[in-house]
Amino acid sequence: MEIAAVIVTYNRQALLEQCLQAVVQQKPVAPDILVFDNASSDGTQQMMQQKYTESFIRYYRSEKNLGGAGGFCRAIEMAVSLGYKKLWIMDDDTLPQQAALQRLLAADSAQEGAYGFLGSRVLWKDGQPCVMNRQRDTIFRDVPDTAQGLTPVVMSSFVSLFLDAARVRELGLPIEDFFIWCDDWEYTRRISLRYPCYLVPDSIVIHAMQSNTPVNIATDAPGRLDRYRYFYRNDVVLFRREGPVGWAYLVVKDLWHSLQVLWSGRQRLKKLGIIWSGFFRGVFFFPAIRRLSPGGEETQN
Repeated sequence: MEIAAVIVTYNRQALLEQCLQAVVQQKPVAPDILVFDNASSDGTQQMMQQKYTESFIRYYRSEKNLGGAGGFCRAIEMAVSLGYKKLWIMDDDTLPQQAALQRLLAADSAQEGAYGFLGSRVLWKDGQPCVMNRQRDTIFRDVPDTAQGLTPVVMSSFVSLFLDAARVRELGLPIEDFFIWCDDWEYTRRISLRYPCYLVPDSIVIHAMQSNTPVNIATDAPGRLDRYRYFYRNDVVLFRREGPVGWAYLVVKDLWHSLQVLWSGRQRLKKLGIIWSGFFRGVFFFPAIRRLSPGGEETQN
């Protein structure tokens, strides 16, 4: 067993099926597939058990929704424990273009494995750059959309991330306790602090999310506001590792978001409370990083 496409899904049956079809069509050889289902209630389980019974597809269903962070933590752990050497990680609304994996493998070969992770270029459904999935070449700055050739990066999303299982064994798993948001940035930054990491611009995937807009508490729908509690808390864990510069970035960013909330004129007090309660919760939040021992057993630190 060499390569596993690791897909985490939750209540997006139709998009998951498109994702699976795109992965199966990869050339010259499609990878094995591991689907981790976060307790979907939309028929995903029935679809997987009835339509995707091939031996190269493994399906796991959680008894409860662990969030994206928990899903990726458990799915990556499973893939490594099963003996896969390379992992290709993605959300269920990721649609890899036909040569996406081939280009990642070419970069892997050219670097002779001497890297932390490789990320694909992520476009939206209209072919424009997906603003939520731009990699960063510093902890504060996005990679230019015009980047060509193998491009150094320090943070990337889980929308088409390629890495060696050895990195997981060495540096641990994504932080399950994040639940949602920042798990991919924290994990890729953890890796890039130890190894050079790269964007592979000619490996292209489509992120079939509903809209191509950045995350913004000031303008988001009222029903989505509570999830920002995780965003502002987890952000502290990510950036405090950068020292005084990271703390300064956090404070300036949250002040800027607060100003945007005040300008928006809607639910100001609730939004400001989410930003700053999340920040202060993050100051005292020290989640464990789960690790796998050389024999595959789980440890914590």
